[in-house]
Amino acid sequence: MTKLIIAAGTGFLGQVLVNHFKNKFDQIVILTRGKSQTIDEIKYVNWNAKNFSGWENELENATVLINLAGKSVDCRYTKENKKEILWSRIKSTKVLNEAVLKCKNPPKHWLNSSTSTIYRFSLDKQMDEVNGEIGNDFSINVALSWEKAFFKIETPNTLKTALRTSIVLGKDGGAFIPLKTLAKIGFGGKQGKGNQFISWIHEDDFVNAIDFIIQKEITGIINIVSPEPIRNADFMQKLRKAVGFPFGIPMNTLLLEIGSFFIRTETELVLKSRNVIPKKLLENGFEFKFGDIDNAFRDLLN
Repeated sequence: MTKLIIAAGTGFLGQVLVNHFKNKFDQIVILTRGKSQTIDEIKYVNWNAKNFSGWENELENATVLINLAGKSVDCRYTKENKKEILWSRIKSTKVLNEAVLKCKNPPKHWLNSSTSTIYRFSLDKQMDEVNGEIGNDFSINVALSWEKAFFKIETPNTLKTALRTSIVLGKDGGAFIPLKTLAKIGFGGKQGKGNQFISWIHEDDFVNAIDFIIQKEITGIINIVSPEPIRNADFMQKLRKAVGFPFGIPMNTLLLEIGSFFIRTETELVLKSRNVIPKKLLENGFEFKFGDIDNAFRDLLN
């Protein structure tokens, strides 16, 4: 019997994974802060992502474990939030490591979230898994600590893969919804200088890539991004065209600072140049359905 466990699987990406994998596994278990219950043959089991309370037994005989746990970075970087962003990632990864080691028959493959934000701000160089340069700031140090917590404990019977994921563009959640709204009301101009790169991936390619990694048993660090990073100004121009709005007011850095204060987020999410490419996926023969942003937008708006 095949069994998939998704830790923190009730959000946008968790739902994308569930929809993709629901007919491919005999059983799906979601570890959630909500109550334990079964809905549509999917078993939800309560956990607090910090210590054992019975949920760890679910890992026995699991085929695949995917961990998505971590406080959203879409918030103000207050001292309190920064602490929560870091520790929600470290603690959940740590307790899962303990749970995996406790199992008689541990999960065969564990895929843990990470982020393409781990690479430095780059306008010049494309970052892949081999030659990518790691930067040094709050978000990057969180990513480094997260991957360290994941890899430093050896799990001899469980393969490990860290998913350095970029912005996932989806119909029902994530960054695409606010961006689409901005473009529709005339604020779809470039953000900041507009020359910063956006690394993105369509939700279908995101789940297909994860499926591919599981099938091929690819381990280590993998960039989950589309092959073509795109400059912010071009991204917004193509989005305006896709939603059919003729112009877009550009948002300079000051406007972004004011706006992000009001919507309780940080400008880093749009101003950092993430110039990341999926070298490992391509080398292993993965084929992207939406490598082109115009096709991706067309599909998402359809």
